[in-house]
Amino acid sequence: MSPSEIARPERAGVEVSAPDLPMLELDDIRNESESTLVARGAAYAREYDQIQGKSTLLLKNLAITQIALRLRYDDVAGRSGPYRATVASMYSGLGVPADRITQTQASVRWHINNLLRRYLTPRELEKYDLQPTSLLERQQDARQLNSAIVKASKAASAVEESTPKPAKKAAKGTAPEPASPGQPVKATSDHLRLAEVAKDIVGKMDRTVITKHMTDGQRAKLDKELAALERKIASLRKLTHKPRSGA
Repeated sequence: MSPSEIARPERAGVEVSAPDLPMLELDDIRNESESTLVARGAAYAREYDQIQGKSTLLLKNLAITQIALRLRYDDVAGRSGPYRATVASMYSGLGVPADRITQTQASVRWHINNLLRRYLTPRELEKYDLQPTSLLERQQDARQLNSAIVKASKAASAVEESTPKPAKKAAKGTAPEPASPGQPVKATSDHLRLAEVAKDIVGKMDRTVITKHMTDGQRAKLDKELAALERKIASLRKLTHKPRSGA
């Protein structure tokens, strides 16, 4: 795209095509006029509609365009009426079905959410009441937490199955049933694995959720649960500090 094309305020003055299209940086366009940003965004939206499903590059460029508009409106969160009206005008008149526009806008918001974290500091995110992590990061965290919960469930079941049961009193005149030779070894391994996944689950708790999103009552409940957890851990650690019986 030549400088003369970028300088034109009319929508038709901004043309883009997918082949060899560079990834925009915010500094490339943050000083463009509002009309040029709108024209640029409309051009990306039109081109994306033609190659939908083949590339995310146009979506990211469209997201950068809308971030630049948000900065122009001093509305980083994109919640103001004027900003939303301007973005709506960007998509209007494209001749694209409404459901496709809705789908495109949802995809663009996804990229905006992720890209904003590249350009804003944690303090700026807090100023605009935005979470410090992106949607992508939160989805990854959720998948990791779900994975940890599944591992914990499997480890807990394994511990229940492998922990040696108290020997049943043998019938008079018969020898007690011997335990499986490998059972103590497996029980030991399962207990260590359970402790590891328990640590991982507690480590997934987010400080921002606790400090920013929980009510006083919810924090009090969490504190109660953590205190009970501490007591249980302290009780178990007394056993790990004791020398082995018969040693």
